[in-house]
Order: sequence, then structure tokens, then C-alpha cells
Amino acid sequence: MKRLSLFAALVAAGTFVPGTANAVGPVEPMPDEPQRIRGIDVSNWTGQVDWTSVLEGGGVFAFVYASEGTTFRNPLFAAQQSGAAGAGLFRGAYHFAQPHESGGAEQADFFVDSGGGWNADGRTLPGVLDIEDNPYNNRNGLDHCYGLDQPRMIAWLKDFTTRYRDRTGRDAIIYTTTDWWRNCTGNSSAFGRNPLWLARWGAEPGPLPAGWLRQTFWQYADKGALPGGQNVFNGNMTELSMLAQPPAELAAAGRPVGRHGYGITVLNTGPIPATRVSVVGRTFGGRRIVGASPGCHFSARAVRCTIDELQPQGTAELKFATVPIEATESPKPAKTAKPSKTVKSKKTGKPSKADKFTEPEEQAKPGEHGKDDERGKADEFPKSAGLGSPEKPMRIGQEGHETLHGSSGAEDAATLNVARPAIPEAVETLREPEEGMKVTIGTVMVTIDSDRK
Repeated sequence: MKRLSLFAALVAAGTFVPGTANAVGPVEPMPDEPQRIRGIDVSNWTGQVDWTSVLEGGGVFAFVYASEGTTFRNPLFAAQQSGAAGAGLFRGAYHFAQPHESGGAEQADFFVDSGGGWNADGRTLPGVLDIEDNPYNNRNGLDHCYGLDQPRMIAWLKDFTTRYRDRTGRDAIIYTTTDWWRNCTGNSSAFGRNPLWLARWGAEPGPLPAGWLRQTFWQYADKGALPGGQNVFNGNMTELSMLAQPPAELAAAGRPVGRHGYGITVLNTGPIPATRVSVVGRTFGGRRIVGASPGCHFSARAVRCTIDELQPQGTAELKFATVPIEATESPKPAKTAKPSKTVKSKKTGKPSKADKFTEPEEQAKPGEHGKDDERGKADEFPKSAGLGSPEKPMRIGQEGHETLHGSSGAEDAATLNVARPAIPEAVETLREPEEGMKVTIGTVMVTIDSDRK
């Protein structure tokens, strides 16, 4: 970055002084600059920055030099970072790597502790690992790759990027040149998940290092109309905003619970809290939902749940109780026998136990099997759990576990805490051969079968 060009001129005299924005003179802006999302990178060599002029000149984002190795912190970092924030710019920090001095994880820790972390304010960009030609070769006597062979360099980079993700939940941006990457990593393709900030001064980005199909940022000049290095973002404002504030990343796993229930675990794998997470499920194979966790609304085969908030690395447990559809249907009344064919006992005048034709069973009265014959035993559960009812959203407890709506007590449903109607053996044999549940959480779909071993 720009710091290096000035440092090379000053290191021989052993003098460290702040530079100015136009110490080496301005250059003409690129013809298509106004159509691009422009930004700058600054360091202690840039000196004090007029951030209002950066904003008025079309700057949208800024990267500020924070640290180097494990011993140097930019003395102007706090002022420059807060200045960029005060101007309303997207901002991030960068770390100048010294891979020969210490391990990658150690330098990642130093970077985060020096202000290179990330927070979910919607304006902070992920931190940057600046890895390029060794600028101190006349002092340390090392080659362009800091004396590391390609396998050791790749290992160092993995240590840094892994630790940075562990500390912040974000993938560090990698700033480099294609030539350095090819020479010092053997053109490794192992870092494609990290956004690429490509340094190549000229009219075009040119060829990319292996592992990347596109650059996220491009530094096309070390000086220009704005202070510091001149950069463009390869995308639109929505994409830049998503880089600063990514959507929640969710994962899910399902399992059978007990004899007739299903459970789903939702995990927030991203770096930011997930709010108002919608979980939609549907049973298949002839099963009806009769109970669900708090925050869920169900009707027949469908269920919809809302998780109010899920912290990073937090989990939520949802459970659903089901029964075969046949078990919830009211029995059809027997046909009424014609009076002329009814045989009565001569002694009592009542139907005989041995008579072939008998009176039909008494039909269920309204309310004994629900409002209609299809609901059956489902009315044993609170009406507030029905689809569209004003149910409170789920609140995840300390352990992240929830129980189902409904009263407990069924022997085979102790795990679910749900009372379940008995299933006649004859009806059980009529079940469809394949049963289960499909649950969708955002772009994640989970299918749970009924393989209960």
C-alpha cells in the first residue's frame, strides 16, 4: 500500500515522519471513476485526512492501517478511523504482515487487539491482511517472500485467516498482487472464501491469483484525486452494505423424537444475531401435527414457527408431535338397522346379545371429537397453538431448549411433553410406508424421515 513507497525512501535515514496526501503529486483520475464506488486506503504516512473532502469527492469507503507484525501500531489509527466513521464512510482496518517474525495466529490476535476487529454496526468492513513484497530486504536480508518457502507461507496465511475468523466471525480480506501470490504461495487456490483486494496500478485489474473468480476491491493507483491509495469496489451499494453487514448464516439438523414426534435444531453459524427467524414445516406420509413448541402455529400438516432472536453460535430446539391422520378422524357411525329386521328378546323386549343385527353405536355428540370430524383429538391442545392464533414468539432459555404446547402424560411422548391419543392397532397397520417432515429455514431445507431405531 501507499505506506511502503514512502517507507522505502525513508528507511535508509532511519527517520519515521508522517507524510502528506499530495507529497508525491496528484495524478489524473481514471475516466470511468465517477461511475464506480470509490474508496481510499490511508496510513500514518498519509497524515491528517480531511474526511469531509473525501466524502464530497466521491469517497464511499476507507481502509486504515492499524498494525504491523506484533510490535507496531499506527499512532494515527484512532483519529483516522473515527474520522472516516464521522464522515459516514464504510471503513475497515488493515494489518501489514511480517510472516518471518511470528506466527499467523499471533499476528491476527495483535491486529484484532489493535483495532482490526469487526462489529455489526452496518458500516464496518472485515479486516484486511496486507501480504506483499518484503519492503525491508535491505535491512533483514530476506527475499520477497520473507524467507518462507511456499508450503510454510500457505500455512502462515491459514493460521492468520483462521484465527481472525475465530476472533471476529468474519473472513479477512486479503490484499496482495498476482505476481507475489504466484511466487510466494505457488498460486495457491486455498483462500477463495476470503474476499480479494487486488493491487495492480493501471487501467485494468489484469489476471487474478488462483482461487478467485473476481476481485472484491481493486487498488488501481497509489495516489490520485483523493488522499491515499485509490480504490474501487467491484459491486453495487447493496453488495458493499452486505459485506459490512452480512445476512445471518443458519444451519439446521432434524431427528425423530419418541415414537411419533420430530425435532429440529437451528444453529446461527454467522457473526451477527439472527432475528425473527421463520421456520416452516410440513409433514408427509399421512401424519397430522397435534403439538408444537412455543412460538409455533400449526394446522393439519403445516406448521410455522418464529424464533425471536438467535445469537451467534446460539441454538434453538423445536419439537413437533404428530399422529396418523386416520387416528384423528371420528369413526363413521354404523348404518341404522331397519326396525322390521330387528329381532327382540321375547322375555325383555330388548335386543338380544346373540342377535345378528344390533343397534348402531351412539354417535359422537358435537364437541366430543372437536368442531369437525377431521380435528379429532387435536382439540386436546390449546387453541392458541393453532395456525394464525396470537401466539407469543419463541423465547430461547439459557439452555436453548423448548417444550411443546399441550399437556404431558402420554407414555410414548414423555420426551415431547405432549399428550397423544391412542392409536388403534388396526389403524396403525394402514399407515403409509414413508413418513416424515420437511422443514425450511431461509435457504436451508431439512428432511426428517421416521427411521426410529
